[in-house]
Amino acid sequence: MIRRAVVLMAAAGLLLAPLPAAAHRGHGALSVVELDAKTGAVTVSHRVPAHDAEPALAAIAPDAQTSLDDPEAVEALKRYMASRFSVSISGQPVALTLKDMTLGADEVRFEYAGMTSPADIAGAVTVRAPLFADIYGDQVNQVNIRRLGVTRTLIFNASDAADPQTVDAIVP
Repeated sequence: MIRRAVVLMAAAGLLLAPLPAAAHRGHGALSVVELDAKTGAVTVSHRVPAHDAEPALAAIAPDAQTSLDDPEAVEALKRYMASRFSVSISGQPVALTLKDMTLGADEVRFEYAGMTSPADIAGAVTVRAPLFADIYGDQVNQVNIRRLGVTRTLIFNASDAADPQTVDAIVP
């Protein structure tokens, strides 16, 4: 009886062993672009899983430690994020400035701010978001654009992540 229980437990252990490795099947980031029609303020936030950002440091900051504890690696990550994401409204690029960065145990969060004319808020919004697509072949980035009470979502897959996508102008 005990031998049978041991065999069953060992078999269950072998069957369940691959589950932790299979739990993380892909790579992704979530970005939110918010446009304030009253002020023209543009805010952008990015959420990147820490377990994606940290290994990516090997490619982003090859001379630094692959750790979010290394200030040199973090500075390289900041430069990388700024160079890989852009927003244009009515064909005009929005200059984004990093306002805050949070290094959490589960995610890395970036908060950017920019400005446009309140009159341009309803114009076409073009986004370029190939974040980590050069590092992970299965990277999928979701970008939510919120303006005038409407949210539109863009999806950037690694294969076409460098291609800009546009949300059409809306009538306020």
